[in-house]
Amino acid sequence: MLAFHTGTLWAKGSAPNATPQKFATLQNVSLDIAITTKELFGENDYPAAVGQGSKKITGKASNAQIQARLFNDIFFGGTLSAGETIAQQLEPAAVPAATTYTVTVANAATFVEDLAVTYAATGLPFVKVASAPAAGQYSVSNAGVFTFAAADANAAVLISYSYTSTTAGQTLISSAQPVGAAPTFTMMLNLGYNGQKAYLKLFACTASKLSLATKLNDFTLPNFEFSAFADSSGRVMAMSTSDSAG
Repeated sequence: MLAFHTGTLWAKGSAPNATPQKFATLQNVSLDIAITTKELFGENDYPAAVGQGSKKITGKASNAQIQARLFNDIFFGGTLSAGETIAQQLEPAAVPAATTYTVTVANAATFVEDLAVTYAATGLPFVKVASAPAAGQYSVSNAGVFTFAAADANAAVLISYSYTSTTAGQTLISSAQPVGAAPTFTMMLNLGYNGQKAYLKLFACTASKLSLATKLNDFTLPNFEFSAFADSSGRVMAMSTSDSAG
């Protein structure tokens, strides 16, 4: 049979009733099945026998979606909670003309942290201080209130900061764990072409790498690497295809 395009890839964690996760906007999948061989030589220049040693299955997958639940189930093994942290970039504001020379950002109610302040006209950055700012300086409170100097009265500024939102999204927290602890999962790959199908399942896998690389004028494509091993029943891989048994 033939296979065309990326196929469809799913992963499912090992927890009871784990939710299967589809790799959304899949870009590519590769599986490498390697066997170590040992040659027995005698008096001749070719081996008298070849034996198979250890075997391993490793794989890679790239998809265009950043999926917190999928990443947590197959890589981090951390905790997920509702809500997200959002970066508000370059929010425009004006330093008041008179004391107290403070600006309260739009999302002050759920303010998390300051991410820099610049002059709107020049793009030059302000310098953060603990209190009593001078010209070109600012201080900030945990309530999302930015304080400037009298010398910067009426200045147009751009404020960047982060805040939380509970209306959408989710947050993944990854914490230190004992060495050796690793999430395990099953992996399912479906391939097809012209009505023919192939379905491959890896019964137990563990992740070895997750890469997130941004690129100018292009999409970020998370890249995931994993290895397969035997499950509690000794199974490693199952493959079904549309071609008939011979």
